[in-house]
Amino acid sequence: MLIGELAERAGTSPRTLRYYETQGLVRPQRSANGYRVYDEAELRVVHEIRALLAVGFGLDDIRPFVACLRAGHSSGDVCPDSVAVLRRKLAEVDAYLDRLGGVRRQLHDQLTQAIAHREERCLRRRGLPR
Repeated sequence: MLIGELAERAGTSPRTLRYYETQGLVRPQRSANGYRVYDEAELRVVHEIRALLAVGFGLDDIRPFVACLRAGHSSGDVCPDSVAVLRRKLAEVDAYLDRLGGVRRQLHDQLTQAIAHREERCLRRRGLPR
């Protein structure tokens, strides 16, 4: 298939595919007239790239998954290097969630104090006991 067809089937653009090619992730064949020609395996590679990008992986993180697919595996996440990237990414997400939990607690405490302070001021204005 030509680059336009691959782009359409993969839900991306020819420009993006050319970028993936410059990054060494996608490997087209060249026809006699110089056109890029892709086989079905490249469609699977592009789907894998797009799925991993969608969940926050960078192109360097994606390389082991592509290599795993190119090695003939049905999934890009079964090879040791891919598993190592998944573990590292999971640790990053866990650390981020921990930081977010701290931010949430701080915001909750600040909001609770602000509401209590506001209610106290309202009661004082009305001359009501606290």
